[in-house]
Amino acid sequence: MIQGSRLRLKGWQQAAVALGSAVGALLDPRRADLIAALGETTGKPAFDRVLERMKKSPEGREILLERPRVISTKVGHAWDLPDNTFGAAYARFMGSRNFSPDDRPPVRFMETEELAYVAMRAREVHDFWHTLFGLPTNLMGETALKVIEFEQMLLPMCLMSVLGGTARFSDKQRSLFYQHYFPWALKAGARSTDLMCVYYEKHFHEDLEDVRRKWGIIPAPPPPRPNATIVVPL
Repeated sequence: MIQGSRLRLKGWQQAAVALGSAVGALLDPRRADLIAALGETTGKPAFDRVLERMKKSPEGREILLERPRVISTKVGHAWDLPDNTFGAAYARFMGSRNFSPDDRPPVRFMETEELAYVAMRAREVHDFWHTLFGLPTNLMGETALKVIEFEQMLLPMCLMSVLGGTARFSDKQRSLFYQHYFPWALKAGARSTDLMCVYYEKHFHEDLEDVRRKWGIIPAPPPPRPNATIVVPL
């Protein structure tokens, strides 16, 4: 059972919530609840497709059967794993930012329990993707990750977040993003495996670089040096 009460909305109500959430998220991108509401009210067809892909994948079916949650009581052991492991890298990512896996807002606007779980899973693996791709949590890093998330899930919210994020960049930041990070993110999202069908928690004990290779992950390139030629990984 996904915690939190879910609401059934009529079409016009969904549109109103989506519009209000979009405007609010543009004004304050830190409002995770608004971003979540936008993702749910505009993302049902995308989540339906993700659900069907998960049902066709052995690991995806296992996730749907067991419904693991990325919450502190379930992933706390990552803090005790050896430094080279994926789990330890995730723990460093979270600890260095004082993040808690329990901070994600509940799913409220999905019609079925199964779709609600898929939406929650997409929300909860976000920090795993940050860890794997080596992206920071500043506006540049979040916007680049939204490009990857859009390629993986085709969620309209991700595309809107990219447009909204780049609108908030300075001219210099926007140029850096489109010349350096955007081409990388397009390639990284297309080349990696179906990341919604990965049971990450069962790979915590594995070496970080090993799982990156196994899942086709291309880590984010470092910021370019002044006057350096920009090269996108092949």
